[in-house]
Order: sequence, then C-alpha cells, then structure tokens
Amino acid sequence: MDNQLRYQASSDSAAMSAKSPKEGASWRDFITVTKPGIIRSNLIAAFAGYWVASGWDVQYGRLILTLLGTMLVMASACVFNNYFDRDLDMKMERTRERGLPTGRLKPNTVLLYAIGLGIAGLAVLFAFSGVLSGLFGILGMFVYVVVYTLWLKRTSTWSTSVGAISGAMPPVIGYVAVTGNVDLGAWLLFAMLFLWQPPHFWALGIRRKEEYRAAGFPLLPVVKGTRRTKFQMIPYVALLLPIPVLMYVYDYAGIFYLVISAALSVAWLYLTLTGFKAKDDDAWAKKNFFFSINYLTVSLIVLVLNTTHV
Repeated sequence: MDNQLRYQASSDSAAMSAKSPKEGASWRDFITVTKPGIIRSNLIAAFAGYWVASGWDVQYGRLILTLLGTMLVMASACVFNNYFDRDLDMKMERTRERGLPTGRLKPNTVLLYAIGLGIAGLAVLFAFSGVLSGLFGILGMFVYVVVYTLWLKRTSTWSTSVGAISGAMPPVIGYVAVTGNVDLGAWLLFAMLFLWQPPHFWALGIRRKEEYRAAGFPLLPVVKGTRRTKFQMIPYVALLLPIPVLMYVYDYAGIFYLVISAALSVAWLYLTLTGFKAKDDDAWAKKNFFFSINYLTVSLIVLVLNTTHV
C-alpha cells in the first residue's frame, strides 16, 4: 500500500511537472513566435516585387530597408496572432509546445513585443519605402490580426480566403516602394500570392483536420469535408494559369518565366484534380502541400531571374 501511494505521488508530481513550464524563455522562443517560415517565404515575395518593379535597375539600400520594414511588420502580425491564439494553440499537437502555451513566454511580454515590432516596421516603411508601402503594411497587419485572427478564424470557413489578402501584401509592398503607384504589375503579384494561399493551406488543413476540429477552428475541411475542400481548391489553382501569360505579354518577365511558371501551374492543377481518385487523402494532401511550396519558391526565383530589363 505504501509503495502504491509513493508511486501515485511520483506520477502526480511528474504530471504536474509536464504541465508546468520546463524552463524560462530563450531567444529561440522569441524567434519562433514570429513564425520565421512565413517570414522567409514572404520576404522572397517582397524581394520579387521590388525586383520586378526595378527591372534590374535596383537601389540596393532602399531594397534592404524595404525588406527590413516588411519583415518587422510581418513578424509583428505573426506575434499578435500567437498572442491572441494562445488558448487555442494549447489544444493542437503541432502548436502546444510553443512558448506561449507552455508558459515560457508571458502574454504581456509577447504583446509588447508585437507592438514594438509593428511600430518599428511601419516606421521603416513610411520613412524609406514610401507612404504607399506603409499603408499596405498597415492593411496587411489589420487583415491578418483583426479580420483573420480575431474574427473569421473563429467563426467562418471564409477565414482562409480573406486572410490571404494579408499574405499577398509583401510583393505589393516591395513593388510600390519602387513605382509609388499601383499598376497591373502590382495586381498580378497580388493575385499570384492571393490565389496560392488557400489551396496551400487547405492541403495542410486536410492533413490536420481532426486537430483543427478538436481546437474548434471552423476550417473548410472540418465544416464542409475533404471532398468539398478539393473542389474549392480547383478555381484558385486554375486562376494561377493566366498570371505568367500576362506577366510575359505585358513585358514584366521573359519567356523562361512564362514556360516554367505555366508548366508548374498546369502540374499543380493536375495534382489537385487527382485528389478525387486518391485512395489516401492524407498522402495526397501532403504531396499537394509540399508541391505548393516548391511551386511558389521556383516561380518567384525564376520571375526574379527572368525579369525584363528596363
């Protein structure tokens, strides 16, 4: 009996230790809360936007400052997202070990961190990249933090589509930092990033459907099911097809970008359509998710390399 009591006490102690923070916050926690993966991909997009607008006649100092301001603004929005989602992150396996859910980071500290990053980022954009870049930075933050995180993410399946507006801001910020106005090039870059995001995220949502359901997120695969989500992905991927054509026709990029990006778009559309005969939805969604990452990365790199000279 005594041994049982000692064992039970030991088990309870271990459980309490597992629930309590194991250690204080480290610099890695402050980096992780900014979602560096999102920042990295969006910085490539911002760079591409600036480069396309410059037509190889690049002011490198302004480029670096534009990327810095964009990075800080994106980091701020992501930290705000982590701050407001900390209760929901505790319910999901892939997020419960983050700094906020575990208690390594204190909510007030994270909130101040988000505010500081946002102020610094917007100050850099307004001062060195132009008023229009700063305004698009504000728009991106507002949509991501207020419209997406605080409202639609908790209430509607439209959260992914509307939230994609914020994810499409970085290339536009880079583009207008050079041109000072919104023309067809800015709209095409916006369209590329906007259309790419929903099918990319829904592929992840199909794989993590039960986690999102347990956390209470009304994500499309949770509310409407996997088959409906597959149908919903098709128009977004299909509408990517005209973008490289228009980029080429209106002399923003050359023939290599047209051929490679168009081929990638066709391949992604084909892969999306094969989802209806997939025997393993998880395996198909995983393949689609990683293809989408490679699609965007390769498309943007080729766009930069094959930008038309002014």
